[in-house]
Amino acid sequence: MRPFKSHFAGRYFFFIPLTVFLFKISRHPVNKENSSNPFPTYSWMDTSWALLPFEKADLVNPILKPSEETFPDPIRKMEIAWEAKDVFNPAVIVKDNKIYMFYRAQDSIGKPDGTSRIGLAVSTDGFHFTKCLSPVLYPKNDTFKKYEWQGGCEDPRVVQDSGGTYYMTYTAYDGKTARLFIATSKDLVHWKKWGSAFAGADHGFYLNKWTKSGSIVSEYKNGTPVAVKINGKYWMYWGDQFIWAATSEDLIHWKPVRMKENEKPPVALRNQALAMPDLKIVVPTRMGKFDNDLVEPGPPAMLTSQGILLIYNGRNIRKNGDSTLANGTYSGGEVLLDKKDPTKILHRLDHYFITPSQPYELLGQVNNVCFLEGLVYFNQKWLLYYGTADSKIAVAVCCKH
Repeated sequence: MRPFKSHFAGRYFFFIPLTVFLFKISRHPVNKENSSNPFPTYSWMDTSWALLPFEKADLVNPILKPSEETFPDPIRKMEIAWEAKDVFNPAVIVKDNKIYMFYRAQDSIGKPDGTSRIGLAVSTDGFHFTKCLSPVLYPKNDTFKKYEWQGGCEDPRVVQDSGGTYYMTYTAYDGKTARLFIATSKDLVHWKKWGSAFAGADHGFYLNKWTKSGSIVSEYKNGTPVAVKINGKYWMYWGDQFIWAATSEDLIHWKPVRMKENEKPPVALRNQALAMPDLKIVVPTRMGKFDNDLVEPGPPAMLTSQGILLIYNGRNIRKNGDSTLANGTYSGGEVLLDKKDPTKILHRLDHYFITPSQPYELLGQVNNVCFLEGLVYFNQKWLLYYGTADSKIAVAVCCKH
C-alpha cells in the first residue's frame, strides 16, 4: 500500500447475532438491487459462513520488528541493512509442524520509500519466530531487475500444490508501477522467478498495468493452503482498487476474467476502472462503509463446504465511508463466493471484523493499518498474520473449528 497519512484513531469490535430469532430470519441474505447498483448488499447477521471471531494476541504483539541484520546486496555490491526500516505484510505456510513466514522488509536507502525484499522467519508455536539472516527473494542483476529496482519485491502470498511445489505471488515494484509476479520453490528457501503473472494474457496488455495482491483459491489441508482447481482451472483473486479474478492451468500463467458482453458495472465504478475497463469486478467497494475507497485480497482464499471464503482488506475515506474511522484506515472484511461460480458473491460481512486499535497499528510508516495477508490452522487455532502501520507484524487468533 502507498502512504495515506492520518492522525485519527480507529475502533475495533466484532458483530455477532443478537438472538436466535434474528439469526434464523437472517439465514437468507438481504438482496437490495437497483438500476444504479447491480451488486447486492447482504445482512451481516448471518455470520455462520464466516471465520470469526478473531482476537489480537496483545500479549505477544507485535511478533516481528525491524532489525539491523545485513546481507551483501548483489546490485549495490555492498552490505545492506535490508530490514532496518520496516517489516510488514506477511505470508505463512505450514511445513514439518512449523510455520514459515515470508514478510516484506524495507531498507532505509532505496527509492522511493526504501527497497523491499522478502525475508523468512520460522516458528514452532506461531507466536515466536526466528529470522533467517538474509532475504530469500529480492532484486538481482537478472531479467527482472527493471521491474523490481529500486522499489523491490513486496507483499508475498504463498500456497502449495498437490505435488509439493510452493507458489508465491508477490509485487514487483520499480518505483512507479506495481506488477503481480510469480515465483516457485521446492524448499521455501530457494525461489525461481517467473515474472509477470499476466505477461501472456491478451497479448501482453496487462504487463505494464498496475497489478498486485494475488490470493489463490486453496483448500486448507493440515492447516496450510493447497491450491485447488474449480471447474478445471485454478482461480485467483487480485487487485487493489477493486477485487478482480483470474484463472490458470499451471499456477504460473494467469488470465484475468473479463466481463461478458451483457455485463456492465455501474457508471461510477466503470469510471474508476478506466485502466482496465473490461475486467469483471468481483468484489466492489461500498459507499458508506469501511471499504469505500478500495478493496484488496488478503490471505489465500479458502474453499469451504459453503463456498470460497475470502478475507480482504478495505480502505476507508471518511467523506463517503465510515465516519467512525480515520481517513486511510485499513480494516479487514470477509466475503463468501460461490464455488460453482467464483465471481458470484453469496454473503459479505457488512462491517469490518478487525481494525487498528493498538499503538503499533495506529502509528508507523502508514498510520491506521491492519493489513491481512497470512492465514494457517495450527495447534487447534486459526492464526491470522497482518502488517501493522506498514512497520511491524502482528497475529490474531480464532478458535473456530
